[in-house]
Amino acid sequence: MERPLLDNPVSLDYATLDTLRRNHPAWRLLDSPHAPLVASFLHQVFVTPNVRVMAQADLVEKLEDTLFGLRQSLGDGVFPRSAAQYLDDWAANDKGWLRKFYPPGSDEAHFDLTPATEKALSWLDGLTQRAFVGTESRLMTVFNLLRQMVEGSETDPQARLSELEKRRAEIDAEIARVQDGEIDLLDDTALKDRFQQVAATARELLSDFREVEQNFRNLDRSVRERIALWDGGKGALLESIFGERDAIADSDQGRSFRAFWDFLMSPARQEELSALLESALNLAAVQALAPDARLKRVHYDWLEAGEHTQRTVALLSMQLRRFLDDQAWLENRRIMEVLRGIEAHALALRETPPAGVFMQLEAPAPALELPMERPLHTPAIRPMISEQILLEGETEIETDALFGHVVVDKARLAGWIRQSLQQRAQVTLGELLKQHPLEHGLAELVAYLALASEDRKAVFDETTPESVTWLDTSGKQRQAELPRVIFTR
Repeated sequence: MERPLLDNPVSLDYATLDTLRRNHPAWRLLDSPHAPLVASFLHQVFVTPNVRVMAQADLVEKLEDTLFGLRQSLGDGVFPRSAAQYLDDWAANDKGWLRKFYPPGSDEAHFDLTPATEKALSWLDGLTQRAFVGTESRLMTVFNLLRQMVEGSETDPQARLSELEKRRAEIDAEIARVQDGEIDLLDDTALKDRFQQVAATARELLSDFREVEQNFRNLDRSVRERIALWDGGKGALLESIFGERDAIADSDQGRSFRAFWDFLMSPARQEELSALLESALNLAAVQALAPDARLKRVHYDWLEAGEHTQRTVALLSMQLRRFLDDQAWLENRRIMEVLRGIEAHALALRETPPAGVFMQLEAPAPALELPMERPLHTPAIRPMISEQILLEGETEIETDALFGHVVVDKARLAGWIRQSLQQRAQVTLGELLKQHPLEHGLAELVAYLALASEDRKAVFDETTPESVTWLDTSGKQRQAELPRVIFTR
């Protein structure tokens, strides 16, 4: 595998390997007597269809089917425990092959692969003998990366210009050959070599996303533990937490992930990548390799994996916000206790005032005069009136654009929401649109979402998608996918 060439080298001495054998989940998986069952099942359920998270009920059902087939072929004595017991055992701390957690807003356990398990599955996949092993594409990748490093760090303008002129001469020569009818095509071997490199890199990217997500999850766990045990001021705690968060975001891994995410979120790049994948998969040489059909939409799998990583970062921000709210409530409570104490002492002194002068105040309130509160001198603006006679024009102006302006009445939409809530305790946006279909298309749908965001009682259920359809001005049906929006009374 090429990864050791990129990471920091680890000394594979006896002590290091012995520690890895006893503590690393990937090594424990390979050393387990149930390794064929665990590896084959997790690869079939998570890696092959690229499933990031699965509910416990669905995963138990799939494992029961797998165990039933194995018991039919190997005998009833194999794998005597139930599927739920096996999953809990695989997710235990001494195994660490699965991550068991409860998503926000759900009381059902969910499971996900750990990065160590995915590394073990990737290593097992590399043990199989491949019918075709390409080396040219990897050599070209190394050569192109080295050239980009050298050219990207070159500070001499003359050297950069010389390299660009050389590249332009090569492109001009290739254009001339194509104009003369000489087209250099890649043979089937070169196409297969490059396609295998593309497929392997795509799978490695999906695996890297899970490892990046695990790093952010470890940060979230450390923040929760520190908040639970913190007894000092919130300023020092937030300074240390944000310092670690900025350190991760500014690290090489964080900057690389941000650059990758910005590149992938470009609509033009997505369309270009879709077209390139479709054209490459239609080649006869590539079809002879029987490529995985999921590779055609691998960039959408990247987006889904990246969204999971972004949600983990959002959970970290939510935890910090909850801590600030709790601290603000405690501080406000302390302030109220001090004020009530002052009021109690004042009432006690009113009944039995002390003799003589016990307190002197120069003024009932401090007088503050800040320098920046004094306004600067602003000269009066003298209007310039030009003596010009207005003439009546005869030019005809198209006024259709003024009458075709679309205005969405948010007050009328809010009235429909209130009218529906008079009869029901809650209503979803989809049910509301069935009674009052969209008249102004996407603009009216955005107005509904704006009303929901302004309403503190409205709920956005991201776990349940909802489909909304409407007809545009040309009569063509449009459709939008969005989280379920619930308005409550």
